[in-house]
Amino acid sequence: MDLQTRVTNILTKPKEEWPVIAAEATDVATLYKTYVAILAAIPPIGSFIGMTFVGVSVPLLGTYRFGLGQGITGAIVQYVFALAGVYIAAVVVDNFAPKYQSQPSQIQALKLVAYSSTPGWLAGALSVIPVLGTLAVLAGLYGIYLCYLGVSPTMKTPPDKVVPYLIVSAIAIIVVTALMGFLTSSLTGSMFAGPRIGL
Repeated sequence: MDLQTRVTNILTKPKEEWPVIAAEATDVATLYKTYVAILAAIPPIGSFIGMTFVGVSVPLLGTYRFGLGQGITGAIVQYVFALAGVYIAAVVVDNFAPKYQSQPSQIQALKLVAYSSTPGWLAGALSVIPVLGTLAVLAGLYGIYLCYLGVSPTMKTPPDKVVPYLIVSAIAIIVVTALMGFLTSSLTGSMFAGPRIGL
């Protein structure tokens, strides 16, 4: 399925799309090449443009912008950590599967994390105007809903275990995202936005 169709379907009719996703044969490299690597690039590009060319207004000090080198470095680090974070979050979700009577599958967990991340990645375009970047949090809420709908089809989770598994998975993904954001800021020595992973 092409990228535009998949994005449209997962955002507009996720209940119908998750069973299709769950049944698709794919591997980690293909999922990254055709989906994750493309969409995960949106927030770093948005942040780069926003923080390097638009800037943030700081009261009494004017507008703060990154230098070109710092902006490029920040975007690259953010992107690399986003790619790594998706995989790490999927491993964590997969490892929790048996505790919630779900079927462990690294590729299905990766599908769950990747496709649930779609709204957050798309909202990363708002980072072009730095003050709007915080609105991406709202997209994260929709990501949680997508994850809720996707847990049963992808991980074969029984209905009574969906909510507990979702809560634990969401917490794990949020922790991974926060850690990657901290590492991004530490390595770039700036307030460059951390990677958007998952919910």
